[in-house]
Amino acid sequence: MALSAMVLTTGCTSSDASGGDAKTAAAVPAGFPVTIGNCGVRTTYDKPPSRVVTIHQHPAELMLALGLKDRMVGTAFPDSAVLPELKKDYEAIPELAKKEPSFERILDAGPDFVYGGYGSAFAENEGRSRKAFADAGIDTHLNREYCGEKRVTMKDTYDEIRTIGKIFGVPDRADELVAGLQARVGKTITAVKGTPRVSVFVYDSGDKSAFTAGGKSLGTELIRLAGGENVFADLDDVFGDVSWEQVVERKPEVIAVYDYAGAGSVREKEKFLLSQPALADVPAIRNKRFVVLPLTATLVGIRSAYAVEDLARGLHPESFR
Repeated sequence: MALSAMVLTTGCTSSDASGGDAKTAAAVPAGFPVTIGNCGVRTTYDKPPSRVVTIHQHPAELMLALGLKDRMVGTAFPDSAVLPELKKDYEAIPELAKKEPSFERILDAGPDFVYGGYGSAFAENEGRSRKAFADAGIDTHLNREYCGEKRVTMKDTYDEIRTIGKIFGVPDRADELVAGLQARVGKTITAVKGTPRVSVFVYDSGDKSAFTAGGKSLGTELIRLAGGENVFADLDDVFGDVSWEQVVERKPEVIAVYDYAGAGSVREKEKFLLSQPALADVPAIRNKRFVVLPLTATLVGIRSAYAVEDLARGLHPESFR
């Protein structure tokens, strides 16, 4: 999507030609300055950032979906295949690191804005605190999912998109993107309306115990919107460990396997689950019912709407024939 020309407030009159007021007015894009509160950090933007480094994949995809490729000077930490429609643009941006880049490597890219997906983007013990960037004259933004304040919902996804749209002076694009994602979710909800709820266990990783999505995770809401019920929705956290005995007791009908780099392949995860004698009588294991979701699709970003549809197709295939 080509970027439209930025509208400037010129305020020109015949007397402005020789004065400084016209220059000041012309330098401020329409809608600015903008003040944003983000995870305890308050930032005022006099103009949209022009050199952006994203850390983690979901912020990069959100930026690209808003048509902001030409503002991006670096990405880092890809953890799944990029959405096909964004792949070409994503690959055109320099990749700074396979994981979180060092503070120095980020500075080398010359950004004026760093957008992090997980809290680890701004790990103080690795020299990447938000204060360190501020001291270097660089603004930062952390995906709201990691502000640690509340349960994460689809509203957070829509609010995050609109916030980034406001920071970059493209609120209309953000509204259009949100409307499209809401329509996608609405279509799925309609497709599964009236179907019985399917019990779902999220398997992220783990062998001695299971690391799963809790009630505060966006994953729990995605499952609900897709016509399912997270069997560990009562776990009062975004993620947490549960025992295999608990999994057996809750008898999930489907297992949603989270797919991401560094945690074993989906095939390895499924093979592990199917090989456990204690799980043999769990309905999902007995019927080999698995749904695979890229981890990035379960985070606050543009993929969550896609995840609702993918989940629904796995939980209620009869609704999509």
